Amino acid sequence: MAPRAPLIAPSILAADFARLGEEVRAIAVAGADWVHVDVMDGHFVPNITIGPDVVKALRPHAAIPFDCHLMIAPADPYIEAFVKAGADYISVHPEAGPHLNRTLKLIRSLGAKAGVVFNPSTDPSVIQWMMDEVDLILVMSINPGFGGQSFMTSQLAKIERLRTMIDATGRDIPLEVDGGVTPETARLCVAAGATALVAGTAVFRGGAERYAANIAALRG
Repeated sequence: MAPRAPLIAPSILAADFARLGEEVRAIAVAGADWVHVDVMDGHFVPNITIGPDVVKALRPHAAIPFDCHLMIAPADPYIEAFVKAGADYISVHPEAGPHLNRTLKLIRSLGAKAGVVFNPSTDPSVIQWMMDEVDLILVMSINPGFGGQSFMTSQLAKIERLRTMIDATGRDIPLEVDGGVTPETARLCVAAGATALVAGTAVFRGGAERYAANIAALRG
């Protein structure tokens, strides 16, 4: 059976920050499945981006799910604010706090879906004993912090292993990949088992008139 077409989650990190509301509306109209929001604190990763107030401001501009990737430490004190702002998925890094399971339970208790993010060096075994608490898995195919980096092919084997772990649960947990995703690397990710793709530059290049074509190219 051929792999299904992946969900596409454009990263607004690559959007025009002076026109973020328009950009979110444009990608939704162009066929995006999710809006990917990269939250960085300048501490856990070497960059600072946006917080829950921006998510709240953008939420009325699109009905599609908001996929918030928290690259912050600690994450727990800010989760409720992101849920109240309108986040549908909230993903955290195991390294961002001492009790990953507690963090996932907190996200779910507030009504959002809980994701776990794997840095390039993070081993999949970190979620081996709590797959029932995971609603989304995100594999970073670059080192988090900045857009525009090249795809790390070493992460394809990790995607394959996580695909096996997901299939063993019998649950339909999205397996997302973020970093250096292009039409070419998208095919590699999907072949390895990915079902969702985050893309910044590959979606937003060329202006709004190109977004639909860019998204279609990533779907394959």
